[in-house]
Amino acid sequence: MTDLAATPLDFAAILAAIPPASDAAPPPRARDLADRLGVPEAALSEARRATGETRRLARGDHKGAFRDLLIGVGGVGEVMALTRSDHCVHEKHGEYLAPEIEGPVGLFLGEIDLRLFLFNWKYAYAVNEVTRSGPRRSLQFFDAAGEAMHKIYETQATDSAAFTALIEAHAEDDAPAAEFAPIPPAKAPRPDAEIDVAALRADWAAMKDTHEFFGMLRAHDVAREQAMRLVGADWARPVPLDACRHVFERASQTGQPIMVFAFNRGCVQIHTGPVSTIKVMGPWLNVLDPRFNLHLREDRIASAWIVRKPGDTGDVTSLELFDRDGFCFVQLFGERKPGKPEREDWRALLAELEGEPA
Repeated sequence: MTDLAATPLDFAAILAAIPPASDAAPPPRARDLADRLGVPEAALSEARRATGETRRLARGDHKGAFRDLLIGVGGVGEVMALTRSDHCVHEKHGEYLAPEIEGPVGLFLGEIDLRLFLFNWKYAYAVNEVTRSGPRRSLQFFDAAGEAMHKIYETQATDSAAFTALIEAHAEDDAPAAEFAPIPPAKAPRPDAEIDVAALRADWAAMKDTHEFFGMLRAHDVAREQAMRLVGADWARPVPLDACRHVFERASQTGQPIMVFAFNRGCVQIHTGPVSTIKVMGPWLNVLDPRFNLHLREDRIASAWIVRKPGDTGDVTSLELFDRDGFCFVQLFGERKPGKPEREDWRALLAELEGEPA
């Protein structure tokens, strides 16, 4: 591997190392190329500013820097939203509607369903690139380490003129070269012996809303997966690592609507609805539907849990996937309507897994 990750980065050398696109050799995906060159993915976009292929957009110099840009996406019509981690890529077609952005956090509700943590966003680019499917434009957002937080792709249904106008309104062509720095590692969980398990169980059972869960974890200073292990099988039960494949295949067969959450540090992207076309290709479990695609690395699943949390209309049940670092990168739920109990077909589907050894 060529390692160009010197400090500061030599963007001219990075640009020279990017292979030209050709019909004989489709261009590598940006994340794969960045890994090959030993640089952050955003460094490719920064290097391509020299050719005009990319332009810097609203800087992340303050917590609300991206608000107007994101709200402006609502005026371009249908796009494709992409959120990914090292283990999962979540792609959803729709419009950016009903924004609620206050300071460094926000959400969009509708077919494009997002939860945004903008305090972890740093850089934005407008990107013109040649992809496996031809030329494509996008807005791409990265954290301080140059890791992609979220991407918004123009499609055939996008208002192209409005997309261009949005870029022009937010372009900052005179922005200085980006500087990337590693993200400090997450704090190691406390030893199990220091956790008051009885108090954890009591507070878990006392929740009235699933949104209280994160505050409860903070109050007990317990990591998410650690809490699963300690709280007891009535609230969290390990299941086989292929549980997610079973859920997708059964949901495809029955047509029941599910919710698919994909996480990274800066964004949660959610699909709600049925899933139809499920294909396994090597380590990748894929959902290949017209308006929703998911690409999930099954070999990156270190543990899988069925988790129950009390809610205002009864327990809410999820299947949660963790990597070897204890990061929850995918959650699956049954489709949920506010004020309605959880769907019985979803509970029945997960019950099929609970008799299997983890």
